[in-house]
Formats: sequence, structure tokens, C-alpha cells
Amino acid sequence: MKLFTTTALALLVASSALAEGWQDDYQVLKFGILSGENEQDRIMRNDPLRAYLAETLGVEVEIFTAGNYDGVIQALAADQIEIARLGSSSYAAAYTATNGGVVPTLTSEKMDGSTGYYSIVVTRCDSGIENLEDAAGKVHAFADPDSTSGYAVPYFNMVNLEGFKPEEHFGTVTFSGSHEAGVTGVVNGTFDTAATYQNNDADGVFQRMEDKGMIDAGLVCKIWESPEITSGPWTFRGNLPEALIEDVTAAIEAFPTADPEGYKLYSSWTAEDPNPDTGFMRVNAERYEWIVEMREWIKQERRSGS
Repeated sequence: MKLFTTTALALLVASSALAEGWQDDYQVLKFGILSGENEQDRIMRNDPLRAYLAETLGVEVEIFTAGNYDGVIQALAADQIEIARLGSSSYAAAYTATNGGVVPTLTSEKMDGSTGYYSIVVTRCDSGIENLEDAAGKVHAFADPDSTSGYAVPYFNMVNLEGFKPEEHFGTVTFSGSHEAGVTGVVNGTFDTAATYQNNDADGVFQRMEDKGMIDAGLVCKIWESPEITSGPWTFRGNLPEALIEDVTAAIEAFPTADPEGYKLYSSWTAEDPNPDTGFMRVNAERYEWIVEMREWIKQERRSGS
């Protein structure tokens, strides 16, 4: 009887602690995902994670999408969502919009231990454009003003590495609205070139579009690649309870081993990818300081018009 009483007391204490946890105040968690691909595919890829988090954390979990990157950033800044999977530049935008009131915790890690990817510029293979010099006077599309690989990194490198300002080099500079829209515009002839991203030559936006049957294989070719970019972070509002941030971070961290098939869908795994995502690595704000500074440089560059 004494053992039963002790055990029952321990269970009661544990139950009371759980009842007093962050779940009482946050019975619904919303995480935002950026508009790198069409909404149907975004939701399909992220739904296994949503279901896993709901079961693991014991709360309702919802996916939040928006028509552009800024919609997710502003939702985070306005306390409309708790978490967002951001690119490096969109994290920097959220950091600025909240005066540093966001917390990055995890980024994707690949099989070889790397945590980066690349901005690329693509064109139709039959366009006759083989490099950025050939694209002078043509129509170029960046993806979104808050995209790392689709705008910030290629713009910065075009000025500082390639030696030209996009507004002066290309005949027309525009935004496609998303990575897939940029590639589609190149295929359809709306744009001569477009900025997007890839992890390697077997896995990137246009390669995934080929795999999904959205475009025919062999139509799109890469003509430029950036230095490696730090992958963006899972980002939390800084005004959330520390226990919530840690519990959700730990749950996402465990997702690849807890639900391997769900993780494969989430990470767009393919057997052909020589270096697929295999999990997550912990990060902090210091890792993205250079991105914040790069965005500020671009902002000043655009304001000066020089």
C-alpha cells in the first residue's frame, strides 16, 4: 500500500506539472512556411511534420502559408504565428521587423555534415545565354525581396563579385513572386534568366519541378552559382516561454528518426540526391549576423540609387 501511495503521488505531481506547462496557454501552435513552391506542395510536404508535432506535443498544430515571404514574416512579427521555417534573409527580415525579437534554433544538416546551399541563375538551355555577361540587356527575375537565394545573395554578389548592378546590367529587373514562378517564367519565355537555388546539381528548385512533371527535363540550365549560403533557421517568437521553444525544438530535432518516411517527404528526399538532408543542427542568432548586415547593405544601396 505504501508503494502504491508513493507511486500515485508521483503520478499526481507529474500530471500537475504537465497541466501547468506551456500547453495550457498555447493549445494551438502555428508554424509558417515560405512561398518557395506552390501552396498545395508546401502543405503536402509539411503535413507529416505537423501531424508528428501535434502527437508529440499534445497540442493542435496548424500550417500557415502566405502568398509571399513577407506575409510569413509579418505574421511572426504580429504574434499571429509562433514558429516559422525561414530562409537566412527572411530570418534577417524578421529579426529587423521585431527589433531582434526572434529566436533561431535549428537549421537543416546534410549527410556530409554541411548546412548550406547555393543561389543560382538559370535560363532556357536553348536561349544562347551561357553566363551573366550574355544576359546583359535581357529580362531577369529575382524571386522575392525577402528571399536569400532568390534575391539578397545574387544581388549582393552581382555587385560585389561580378562587378555590375543588376538594374544597369539587365534590360529589365523584376520579381517573379516565388522560385517556381521564376523557373516557369524562364521556361515560358517571360524571363530570360531567373534567380533560384539548389543544394547540388541533382537537387534544386528546377530539378524538383522536373521530378514533379511541372516542366520537361532538359529545358533549364544553370549559368551562375553563388558561394555557399548558410541554410535558414526554424525561428520562434522571442516572447514565447523558454520551455515551449525548447520542447518544440527538441521535437523537430527528433523528427527524422521518429518518422523517417515523413521526414523524407518533408525534406524532398530522392534516391538520386548524393547529399540529402539527414537532420537538423542547433544554431543561434550569431550565425546569421552577416545576413542581417548584407540585407542592410542592400537596403542602403537601393535607397541611394547609386
